[in-house]
Amino acid sequence: AKMSKSRGTFIQAESYLRHLNPEWLRYYFAGKLGDGVSDIDLNLEDFIQRVNSDLVGKVVNIASRCAGFVNKRFDNTLSGQLPDPALYQEIAGAADNIADLYEKRLYSQAMREIMALADKANQYVDEQKPWVLIKDEARQSEVQGICTQGINMFRAIVTYLKPVVPQLAADAEAFLNAGELQWDSVQTPLLGSEITKFKALMTRVEQKMIDAMIEDNKAALPEPVEEKAAVSGPLADDPLSAEISFDDFAKVDLRVVTIVKAEHVEGAAKLLQLTLDLGGETRNVFAGIKSAYDPADLEGKMTVMVANLAPRKMRFGVSEGMVLAAGPGGADLFVLNPDDGALPGMRVK
Repeated sequence: AKMSKSRGTFIQAESYLRHLNPEWLRYYFAGKLGDGVSDIDLNLEDFIQRVNSDLVGKVVNIASRCAGFVNKRFDNTLSGQLPDPALYQEIAGAADNIADLYEKRLYSQAMREIMALADKANQYVDEQKPWVLIKDEARQSEVQGICTQGINMFRAIVTYLKPVVPQLAADAEAFLNAGELQWDSVQTPLLGSEITKFKALMTRVEQKMIDAMIEDNKAALPEPVEEKAAVSGPLADDPLSAEISFDDFAKVDLRVVTIVKAEHVEGAAKLLQLTLDLGGETRNVFAGIKSAYDPADLEGKMTVMVANLAPRKMRFGVSEGMVLAAGPGGADLFVLNPDDGALPGMRVK
């Protein structure tokens, strides 16, 4: 998509950070990245949906559904065993595959694998319905086991996400109260240990946050400068040369001359031989203007020459200066003519 600040697809990092959680964007980008080089489209509707559905609705939801029962009914203490060790082993057994996907930079595939595990964990809680079982005093230990299973599955899933959302992982570590989440630690579930009181680990993205960020970003960005149409013409086609000093320019002696004689040069494809009256002396100059002028049309015309240019020995003779002409070349060459009243030998100032 074309980057546009008015559409909200061109966002400064500073504007983003004033309104949104950086972990949301880290996860969103991870869900788009593969091992190749490709553009990422910042689709804000997709951004909201992915963060709210995956990070909040799936991952954090596992802990929030289970922690309250453990905090309130079981004195913050997890059960001494898992009711479904096979399911936990399936989630813990995914560690090597997910690590391999990270190593291969297949981040989007890793995120899909992790979210598939989160779906299984949520499905387990849905099927066990601890909020129903808790009403039966005879099944209290069963509820403790179900919630312990859920919290351990949450722990494994957050461990897999830690490279992408490190702050969420740090908050989960504080909640689980079992030290730093290590990749290999998922193989050993937390049993009989105490957790802390559950606090919201991540909030949902709200549209008003996005709107505020976009408006803030508009104010922060300078107004776009309209691109000027491409310039064409003599100056654009032949840009100015490097700057010289006045002293350098003063060394060039430009004089008005009359073209007394003009003739073709045998064997020369581009040159005309000009005899110039400098007002007291005559100069012989070879000029590369054959493509633009017939010799007869030049005789009697006045022009300007560089009079103090060192003589240059050429195959056809010695050239004793240079006449001035404008144009890109070929037929588009125009010998300079001084205004009426100028006389041969006058200095051009």
